[in-house]
Amino acid sequence: MVQITYRIVEHDGGWAYELGGTYSETFPDHDGARAAAMAVSREQKVPDEDTLIEYADPSGRWVIERADGHDRPGVEVSG
Repeated sequence: MVQITYRIVEHDGGWAYELGGTYSETFPDHDGARAAAMAVSREQKVPDEDTLIEYADPSGRWVIERADGHDRPGVEVSG
């Protein structure tokens, strides 16, 4: 199982949650960013339907694959 961690960090004059170098919107305080990250982490755990997904790999080649909607990552919030 894949494990992901949303980190609470100072960002753009406030606080945000970050995953893999991508930041959420900015919140005025740490508690607001943490509450938003907790809400997002709960949504990550909700199973969905199986579907085909399309994305570009690191070399720029387009890939189509079947995504199992029940194969959800382990999620935690840090900070």
